[in-house]
Amino acid sequence: MGQPMPSLRARCLAEVLGTFLLVFFGCGAVHTAVLTGAQAGLGQVAIVWGVAIMVAIYVVGGISGAHINPAITTALAVCGRVPRSLVLPYVGSQLVGAFLAAATLYALYHPHLADKEKDGKVTRGEAGSEITAMCYGEYFPNPGEGKNAERYKQENYEELTSRVSPGTALLAEFLGTLLLALVVFALTDERNTGAPPAYLAPVFIGLTVAILISVIAPLTQACFNPARDFGPRLFAFLAGWGSVALPGPNGIHVLTVYLLAPVAGALVGGGLYSVLRNQFVPPLAPPIRGTIPDDLPPRTDAP
Repeated sequence: MGQPMPSLRARCLAEVLGTFLLVFFGCGAVHTAVLTGAQAGLGQVAIVWGVAIMVAIYVVGGISGAHINPAITTALAVCGRVPRSLVLPYVGSQLVGAFLAAATLYALYHPHLADKEKDGKVTRGEAGSEITAMCYGEYFPNPGEGKNAERYKQENYEELTSRVSPGTALLAEFLGTLLLALVVFALTDERNTGAPPAYLAPVFIGLTVAILISVIAPLTQACFNPARDFGPRLFAFLAGWGSVALPGPNGIHVLTVYLLAPVAGALVGGGLYSVLRNQFVPPLAPPIRGTIPDDLPPRTDAP
């Protein structure tokens, strides 16, 4: 007999914890990079995000499956990998975990945030304060890249959007999440004989996230996860950034780029793998009877 399925409450608490770990470590690396210069470039931040994914999956994967991402949860449910009844409880739990992680980071780093704003001569909640709000929600173009911070401050949005238009940002987030979902579906498919052992799947999922961040973060900060963006963004809105955090300088495009595009990308990526799997991946061979102890006939000399 298999292990009993954890209760829905236990699985939701696991999603809260897993998403908290992801956002605390990942956004924590963004905080240290932006506020203290502790990270030597994008590569180190990307690795921290990758390790954060790996750790979160190892900690709560045995309880909830460690979705820690509404886009992945939605894709798994639509493709029949998990019950659709889990979507709303899981997504709500993921948002709670992300919000709590953002609040914890603010409690730790709020003096550094104030110093950064003072040094940059910006007022929180006004144009230019994206340079600290980016520790929570995401922006395109990335305010931390090159001279973007000064351009945000000057409200020179036409020049900014000529470098990374809303369409480019949407495509980047859609494609990034598509590739992430494709990898997640492939690595967690027991029929995929080319995948590494199941206990190594979190490592390769984390490495995939690190690679994607390295490529896409200069454009959009690399979200791929609506909870990771909206939970901290909501906290920043309440913590004084106001409309700079929610909706942000690009208005409605925050919804399309950081919420809808990841969900659409995950659906396409998961659906693509499901089609390939059904067409080209052979089903698992049934066990040969008589080779498993449970299949052996009872001993006749038992008392």
